[in-house]
Amino acid sequence: MSTTRLPVSDRSPLLREALLAAAFTADGLLELLGAPAYAALARSETVPALRATRGQSPLDTLVRLFLLQHPVPHARARAALPLAECIEDGWVTHAGDEVRAVVDVRPYSGPEGQDWYIVSDLGCAVGGAGGIGSREEGVVLGVGGASTTLAGITVRTPVASALDIGTGSGIQALHASQHATRVTATDLNPRALEFARLTLALSGAPAADLRLGSLYEPVGTETYDLIVSNPPFVISPGARLTYRDGGMGGDDLCRNLVQQTGDRLNEGGYAHFLANWQHVEGEEWRNRLSSWVPYGCDAWIVQREVQDVTQYAELWLRDSGDHRTDPAEYAARYDAWLDEFEARRTKSVGFGWITLRKSAVAAAGNPSIVIEEWPHAVEQPLGPAVEAHFARQDYLREQDDAGLLAGRFALAAEVVQEQVGLPGAEDPEHVVLRQNRGMRRATKVDTVGAGFAGVCDGTLPAGRILDAIAQLMNEDPVLLRDRTPQAIRLLVEEGFLEPVPSAG
Repeated sequence: MSTTRLPVSDRSPLLREALLAAAFTADGLLELLGAPAYAALARSETVPALRATRGQSPLDTLVRLFLLQHPVPHARARAALPLAECIEDGWVTHAGDEVRAVVDVRPYSGPEGQDWYIVSDLGCAVGGAGGIGSREEGVVLGVGGASTTLAGITVRTPVASALDIGTGSGIQALHASQHATRVTATDLNPRALEFARLTLALSGAPAADLRLGSLYEPVGTETYDLIVSNPPFVISPGARLTYRDGGMGGDDLCRNLVQQTGDRLNEGGYAHFLANWQHVEGEEWRNRLSSWVPYGCDAWIVQREVQDVTQYAELWLRDSGDHRTDPAEYAARYDAWLDEFEARRTKSVGFGWITLRKSAVAAAGNPSIVIEEWPHAVEQPLGPAVEAHFARQDYLREQDDAGLLAGRFALAAEVVQEQVGLPGAEDPEHVVLRQNRGMRRATKVDTVGAGFAGVCDGTLPAGRILDAIAQLMNEDPVLLRDRTPQAIRLLVEEGFLEPVPSAG
């Protein structure tokens, strides 16, 4: 696979025009296949899609050719594509009466409904014919859950410059091209840079500055307003697979990537990473990650999942198809993974998101570093919630207790209250505030907290609201003012309450 000649993109507008004319788009696929077959294809199950594409339309042909990697008759390919140009440019090949795809071309819907296409190796796009199971060194994967997660958590404010480290098939560079004046994309794998070029060209996006090399090496001392990376974060013995294995000991690749970011971010710029990290015996994992945060940066790190070392080894051995090899070879590889973890005193591995923001306040010695575990469902895209998180941190750093009590707050949109208690009881055992947007958090509050949140509409200062609650509950207003600011601070930090700017 690594020696396959990749297509050229000079005439990609011609191919793009044909794909769009045939409705070879995300919406078109769903309409043709139907929801069950479409969902099955996302699980790499192709039989339902094959049954749904028995027709003779150009869309049937393109799905079979590029997504299912089935040969199609020459006449059908000619009816769906500018065939001579596609053969000459290397998108497809032909032998006898059959035409076959050289690469996987997958429709992808952009954030504003754009019709984009992700180009990857055959059988290596999630939702493609074979799923991910290649053990070849230079393989380039298509878009998957990790890719869409990173795209969703990225802050999408307009910027002058963006950097995509380890671009792969180019999905993050494609997203960045919509709001960055200049996009640079790097990868250690030269084939990945070619695939990124194809993805951008076939999607009708501006070309990126593509550079070969590892991590920040290709960009030297250049700085950016946005940095994103879905790096090869898998913690494994050795670096057998470029697309996933970091090639450094333990979680050193992710640590080095994060630690070197501070010098590459412009003031106010964001960096977003997916990462794995070790849970080491005798060390608190939050402390380990806190040590990764570079000087001058605020950080929000969210652990989404934890696997023990056996689960983790099995996951990635299956990812590369090792479970289909000789049992003795599989056992030897499994044993090597466990030896590596044991040598590093690693008991489990965490997966999650790391967001950094370059901040003058952090550089002055007062960084905001929030490290938490949140395995629950969230609402994507989360980029606006990420930006709001750092704005709230800025606000809270500026406010002492007196400032909080003088501030005005509004209850965030779609926050509901749940009361839990025994049937017929006069008072609930506890009250829960729950978000239906963003992080979809839930937090337990007391009667005062629930009453306070319910009244907040931005019109009255917090202290005035507490005085009224104290009067209703026959409490000492001074004591209530003394003990409530911490609860207000937590509700603001977690996004249940939003500060309302003063009129002046």
